[in-house]
Amino acid sequence: MSDLPGPPEADETTDGPTHRSGYITICGYPNAGKSTLLNQILDFRLGIVTAKPQTTRRRTLGILTTVSAQMIFIDTPGILDPRYDLQAAMMKQVGESLSDADLILYLVDVKDPRIAPGVLAASDRKPVLVALNKADLLPRAEDSLPLIEKLQAGHNLAGFHTISALRGKGIDELLGACEALLPPGPQFYPPDQLTEHPERFFVGELIREAVFELYRKEIPYSTEVEIDEFREQSGKKDLIRATVFVEASSQKGILIGQKGAAIKALGQRARAAVEEFLGREVFLDLRVKVMPKWRRNARALNRFGY
Repeated sequence: MSDLPGPPEADETTDGPTHRSGYITICGYPNAGKSTLLNQILDFRLGIVTAKPQTTRRRTLGILTTVSAQMIFIDTPGILDPRYDLQAAMMKQVGESLSDADLILYLVDVKDPRIAPGVLAASDRKPVLVALNKADLLPRAEDSLPLIEKLQAGHNLAGFHTISALRGKGIDELLGACEALLPPGPQFYPPDQLTEHPERFFVGELIREAVFELYRKEIPYSTEVEIDEFREQSGKKDLIRATVFVEASSQKGILIGQKGAAIKALGQRARAAVEEFLGREVFLDLRVKVMPKWRRNARALNRFGY
């Protein structure tokens, strides 16, 4: 059974035969555009997005409330064959999210049109809606038709939509299809609630996003962020202290840089993103520590919430 938090008590005022609600799991292979789609749907930058694959490590819940429905989206890590414990924990989250879902929204990169076996197996138990993303990369709109035919062959899929999550094309039609496939039900959350994760969760994610943007090769994948202190101060900037963990001393040196230049640049970029997200100024203090082989250590993964 998943540890995904259950919804609060329903608001009876929205309980009617025409109102729909439910969990929609967004899944797909790495770099399919899942977090970009979530941000586009919510019109808010909730999920972190970088050009590197496997940026998303944790499920991120986003809530879209309309007059006729409440759609609770779950962004998940990209599907892969795990090579170490962290990736295995990520894939466990994907499996739990597929099990929890009322509807699976499977995202396909038009340049890599394939459906994961686990998603095909889930299609026997619940609807799977396929969205072909990055349609703007196709020379012609009709070029998506052979891809759809290939994906549809012999599979029990609920429908196909061609979209561009980055440019916002086809999103309204996709949301209409999602709503139609959800079961009747009341609102689970207040209409103005966007997520149920605390602010410190997103602060940690935004710091990690900055690491992915500024560092190359294995450094981003070897780092984890832990928020040590998050304190709102009346009349002052919020105080945020965070530790960036790496697996080796050599990585720590790269992260800090000569005379601290690299960690200073990281702090500046992360602080700007955090302030934009929170809508207020913060004082961000970053430290770097070595935790050898944390990605393969069950105790470390449990500490970091995996």
